Amino acid sequence: MSGLIGKKVGMTSIYDASGKNIPCTVIEAGPCVVTQVRTIEKDGYEAIQLAFDEKKEKHTTKALSGHFKKAGTTPKKVIAEFTRFEQDHQKKFGDILEADIFIEGEYIDVVGITKGKGFQGVVKRHGFRGVGDATHGQHDRLRAPGSVGASSWPSRVFKGIRMAGRMGGNRRKIINLQIMKIVNEKNLILVKGSVPGHIGSYIIIERWS
Repeated sequence: MSGLIGKKVGMTSIYDASGKNIPCTVIEAGPCVVTQVRTIEKDGYEAIQLAFDEKKEKHTTKALSGHFKKAGTTPKKVIAEFTRFEQDHQKKFGDILEADIFIEGEYIDVVGITKGKGFQGVVKRHGFRGVGDATHGQHDRLRAPGSVGASSWPSRVFKGIRMAGRMGGNRRKIINLQIMKIVNEKNLILVKGSVPGHIGSYIIIERWS
């Protein structure tokens, strides 16, 4: 398989062989259940659908309940499809995939939703100078954006101008993260560096391509 669905557990640090302290993100990678196998003949493309994390039956729609029962598993919270495979990609309904599909030292890509920051000003959102090096044209308001419009022409504000607004909550992919350690009995992998999202958020882990 090319990847798994996981959950961000938190941060820690480990020491490498040279004694250097390396900050790591702890990810709960699986167990994931194969809930559907896409084929070119039936669906027009090849993919394997995985599901992760338990969900109560009463919170699951009838359609999804039937979908999970067909795969012989309980309702799950997160579903994702993976379209890249290796030699052993022949999976069947109900197969369980765990963290042992990865090996220590290899590189992966991680996709997640960044932390939501709410409504933020231009200094935090776009890196305007702010206090000391005032932003633009504001002698008494050191974190204000200053003038954003034009004069008689075009008499409007151009689209895409950097202004205050909602920040965070975006889908982001971090590439080339190295797996430093795998704890197979707990399905945990330790990845060098940080990954998007808050603690407890769901992420997609893919082999580096």
